[in-house]
Amino acid sequence: MVVLTRDPQLVPGVVVDGDERAARRTLRHQIAKLEAEIGAAVATAYPRLAPAAPVAGFAGPRMLSLGELERTRDELAGQLADLRARTAQQADRQEAKRLLIEQMLVEPKRFKWVRVSGEDIGEHACKHWHVRPRLGLIGMLAGWWHVKVSSGCPRPTAA
Repeated sequence: MVVLTRDPQLVPGVVVDGDERAARRTLRHQIAKLEAEIGAAVATAYPRLAPAAPVAGFAGPRMLSLGELERTRDELAGQLADLRARTAQQADRQEAKRLLIEQMLVEPKRFKWVRVSGEDIGEHACKHWHVRPRLGLIGMLAGWWHVKVSSGCPRPTAA
């Protein structure tokens, strides 16, 4: 019967002093915290942002050295910083689209044929804001433009 232990003192040939054990515990705690923050950042962004490439793996199950734990922590910290920067850029784009919708509603003639979707502003909705002429071709020739807000998602069809 094989017994798996987590305590490095019980593994033959591996000697870990108290300082190294505390450093390992701290690094594992930091790695777990970074992974949780990456998961939360990915889950809260809409539309979803894919995390960066996964952290490089190691050859098989084994106890990682302090250097490998530090490298893993540093890679995760870099991924989190990159993800936060991309989330901020996405939020800026969404805010710009919200301002565009406000401008379209105030002055539709300036934004002929412009269309903004709910996903563009970070909403889980199927609606769109679209500047169109009133009364079709007649409205287009007369310069009668308005913002048409779609009613949402299409109705489900019978199977």
